[in-house]
Amino acid sequence: MSVSVEPTSVEPSRNHSAPANAGPTGDSVTTGSAGSAGIAGSGADAGGPGEPQALRPHAEDAFAAELAALAAQDDRPRPARWKLSPWAVATYLLGGTLPDGTVITPKYVGPRRIVEVAVTTLATDRALLLLGVPGTAKTWVSEHLAAAVSGDSTLLVQGTAGTPEEAIRYGWNYAQLLAHGPSRAALVPSPVMRAMAEGMTARVEELTRIPADVQDTLITILSEKTLPIPELGEEVQAVRGFNLIATANDRDRGVNDLSSALRRRFNTVVLPLPETPEAEVDIVSRRVDQIGRSLDLPAAPDGIDEIRRVVTVFRELRDGVTTDGRTKLKSPSGTLSTAEAISVVTGGLALAAHFGDGVLRAGDVAAGILGAVVRDPAADRVIWQEYLETVVRERDGWKDFYRACREVSA
Repeated sequence: MSVSVEPTSVEPSRNHSAPANAGPTGDSVTTGSAGSAGIAGSGADAGGPGEPQALRPHAEDAFAAELAALAAQDDRPRPARWKLSPWAVATYLLGGTLPDGTVITPKYVGPRRIVEVAVTTLATDRALLLLGVPGTAKTWVSEHLAAAVSGDSTLLVQGTAGTPEEAIRYGWNYAQLLAHGPSRAALVPSPVMRAMAEGMTARVEELTRIPADVQDTLITILSEKTLPIPELGEEVQAVRGFNLIATANDRDRGVNDLSSALRRRFNTVVLPLPETPEAEVDIVSRRVDQIGRSLDLPAAPDGIDEIRRVVTVFRELRDGVTTDGRTKLKSPSGTLSTAEAISVVTGGLALAAHFGDGVLRAGDVAAGILGAVVRDPAADRVIWQEYLETVVRERDGWKDFYRACREVSA
């Protein structure tokens, strides 16, 4: 016998991300950070007049106007229960101008085909795995995909080493369970179960951080599109529109590798690092500008030279060679991702705003760069000092940057 999930059996929709084994007051789990490598324009503020403004609104709230404009002009076929057609979902992520002149800001800068493959995967019965090094906007892309497809990005399971099986399947309200035994009223659906019952998109973040035996809970869900509830002798059957987006960090290989059975249930899309320095500078500038406006910080273009220097340092150390290809370098242990560059520049803007004249300068980003590069105090510090003396010191126009970095490195 199949069972539907009653809306009254769980928390309101904005608490979809509560752990499935939580009681009626389960803590909300959120994801994404100020350093996400995705980019965005100015989204709508969350909350009405007099209400507290959310520090980081959900994608469907921050970009509600763009989603509404796309829906109004989208006359292409839509898969069952999708809010937009696949073409409109791709336009929402990549940006564009609609026939009525509405500008859709890009949320992701990268190869168009990657986004098209990801969107097409969600229109089939295959789940989507977004794979890449840290800071390649995996979480950002998954959130915006869910917002555009289902209008709700909050059906989320945050993967950690302690994620239990109940977070993917279902849990119990233990007060109800002890008082009345297993029943529909005592069942606490997971975000995945809710997505199955309502034909929506669920998200699983950091899949390879989840223990292997818990990961494999997804096999039946993704292959049979059912979730058995043996305690009740029932099952939840996925309705049309259900799919799942998972993210994984390819630096985590060997932590909890996916079984071959589970990997076969996913279509894997690899999100690359920005291909050119100009593209990475553009991403950092746009994202920092958005974050800065939410924090009342000075505009990022005032410090575009420093942004370019931060990106150059990160790319050279990441690639193991200088931009001109003449000098080989040792790479530190950290990832030095675009997301970390965004965090360094955002921190520098805050320093400039609160302890300077509001203009981003070398001294404002130097400490942040040191913290990003030197993760292993023994090995990374030697690499950083060598880079300063052999590359930065000799580079024209970088004397102020060299002095600032030497000062914080002393």
